[in-house]
Amino acid sequence: MLKRFFLISLAVAAGFLLAQTASRHSGAPSWWPDRERDRSVRYFREVMQTVKENYYDGTKATYPDLTRAALKGMVNQLDPHSEFMTADEFAETEEELSSEFSGVGIMVEEHDHHIVVVTSIAGTPAEEAGIRRGDQLVKVDGRSLDNPTLDKTIKLIRGKPGTEVTLTMLRTVQNRELDFKLKRQLIQLPSVRNASMRSDGIGYLQITQFSEPTGSEFADTLTRMEKQDMRALVIDLRNNPGGLLTSAIDVCNEFFERNELVVYTQGRKPDSRESFKADGKHPPRAYPIAVLVNGGTASAAEIVSGAMQDTKRAVIVGERTFGKGSVQSVLEMDNGEGMKLTTARYYTPHGRVIHEHGVEPQVELEISDDDESKLRLQQSRLELNEKADFSERFGFAPIEDVQLRAAEEVLVGLLAVRGVKK
Repeated sequence: MLKRFFLISLAVAAGFLLAQTASRHSGAPSWWPDRERDRSVRYFREVMQTVKENYYDGTKATYPDLTRAALKGMVNQLDPHSEFMTADEFAETEEELSSEFSGVGIMVEEHDHHIVVVTSIAGTPAEEAGIRRGDQLVKVDGRSLDNPTLDKTIKLIRGKPGTEVTLTMLRTVQNRELDFKLKRQLIQLPSVRNASMRSDGIGYLQITQFSEPTGSEFADTLTRMEKQDMRALVIDLRNNPGGLLTSAIDVCNEFFERNELVVYTQGRKPDSRESFKADGKHPPRAYPIAVLVNGGTASAAEIVSGAMQDTKRAVIVGERTFGKGSVQSVLEMDNGEGMKLTTARYYTPHGRVIHEHGVEPQVELEISDDDESKLRLQQSRLELNEKADFSERFGFAPIEDVQLRAAEEVLVGLLAVRGVKK
């Protein structure tokens, strides 16, 4: 996911900021005075000057400090994903977008002034410790989070590989706090996992996130499974927090025809629509597909789910997805500073809004939080699923994945309708 698990468009027009300062009068030239803007700028200068001259501690009221504080307040209040970044913060973001990062493996969102876990990434310290979707982060290393912001919280959680951090979570469904002592590690995992051939010639694979190598990993896995006479496929996107738009398109590319619309973005202006289409460079694939989703399926994973559903290439099974479908553009400013600004929203090929709506399955089947936690542990410990010491080690015997079973039953039915024999 983008390393911060946000879908960030890196293709930002150089003239974007200039366009924002152009006249708001329809049809007016760019040099036409914008009186509302000019009045606001004058008012801001008056307030800043008043603070500078009267605040008791002059070291905290310098023009640069006041300006940056105002810029942060202006951008950060727009939505949970937009923020103004100092030079150090911007450099850190650039590094995260291009390389691995060290953390504990959770995706968090800010909701109602609380930091809430959207999902813990498969195979990371957070998942292995048992942190669940919906857990509310209340303390880091024993220090309470007062008026937390997403950016500050992420900085507290991250650190050098091998160092430890203790996260205190409020598990709201149980109304109790739990402490998780975790060791940070480099988060760099294969994004396509647990590929296997199941009964009736049905293939199964799990995509944990959409990183740079996801497209090639997915294509290689498909080719390998197709050589085993795969007749149908289950793509598991449960608890996939998303990632790179290009990787989501790469996955859809394996099924879509050339120039077929996969997803489009639409910003504020009518002419800001950008369409993303498939290249169609794949062998013919007509077998039925089921896509597993739940409330932890977000962002790029929702793009794949929505595109496959709209084009009737897959049946969606599970629970309504998270609903994170906004585009954050990274903009470089003066002095090495920058902004991450929500500039558009994603839409499925049929024009459905993903943001705050999610993707609704055709076959809806919910499971309890306890069962979901057990299934995630099973998926990350497949080598122990058939061993007698599993229950002794983890405190429970492996349980049946009823959502996966439902997906397989759907595919068996589709194969029967098509007259495909085993």
